[in-house]
Amino acid sequence: MSNLIIVGADGSGNATAAIEWAADDAARMGLPLRIVTAVQRWPNDIPKFPAPEWEDAVTESFQKVLAAAEETARSRQPGIEVTTTLIEGPPSLVLREQGKDATEVVVGTRGLGGFAGAVIGSVSVHVAGHVHCPVVVVRPGPAGTHGEITVGLDDSEACEPALAYAFEQARLRGSTLRALYAWQVPVHIYAPEIVYDMDEFRAAHDKVMTDRLTGWRERYPEVKVIEDVRRAHAVEALSDASDTCDLLVVGSHGRGALGSLFLGSVSRGVLHHARCSVAVVRS
Repeated sequence: MSNLIIVGADGSGNATAAIEWAADDAARMGLPLRIVTAVQRWPNDIPKFPAPEWEDAVTESFQKVLAAAEETARSRQPGIEVTTTLIEGPPSLVLREQGKDATEVVVGTRGLGGFAGAVIGSVSVHVAGHVHCPVVVVRPGPAGTHGEITVGLDDSEACEPALAYAFEQARLRGSTLRALYAWQVPVHIYAPEIVYDMDEFRAAHDKVMTDRLTGWRERYPEVKVIEDVRRAHAVEALSDASDTCDLLVVGSHGRGALGSLFLGSVSRGVLHHARCSVAVVRS
């Protein structure tokens, strides 16, 4: 894996927000930024063999998109290294291929032109399900307004990569980290013949949180951590937390060639419902 950040560009306002976010992260991490635009030359309503001038016009149009995107990144963070590339192919496949060499892939929530499919549920889900580096889906709006990052965790080792990413982001930004653990009462608890102690349930879940964070607190003593244990569905709890944080970090259990189908109900639900930018980190 190379040390660089990839961001998709298509000239839309949402892509511009993603470029600004990626430029800021490149500056924080001290990494180069690569801006990528995907060109699909043969949509269904275009003749298979268009006139050469049509091809030239399409290429020129996308080159202008890249030039504007590069200017946005350099204006945002003058000190970073920026390169651009124009690649032919479907946006999701282009980003998947580029993601093989990336530390992080950044996309907007919606797009036009080369990244018209970059809507939650299509390109974003596809890329997050296949790319092994963190994928950040940027929602437009003021950046860094809350000074807090939220990370979802559970009682499995699979959330460790998400915790690693979240703690490092919190350190780089000087942000507070809210570690959120959501739990629900088992359905069978309501059976009349079974008696449960709810205080024991809460204590057990509090211990899961404390145990999971102990090592990370030691590695990142400078990061202020809020332990937040909620009795709620994970998607609901994380979506609610997104109102008061700048970045929401979730883990994913994507597997193999069909990774996007195994993105997970929680990470998929959060992508649809969160009100802030979301980072999906594969386990």
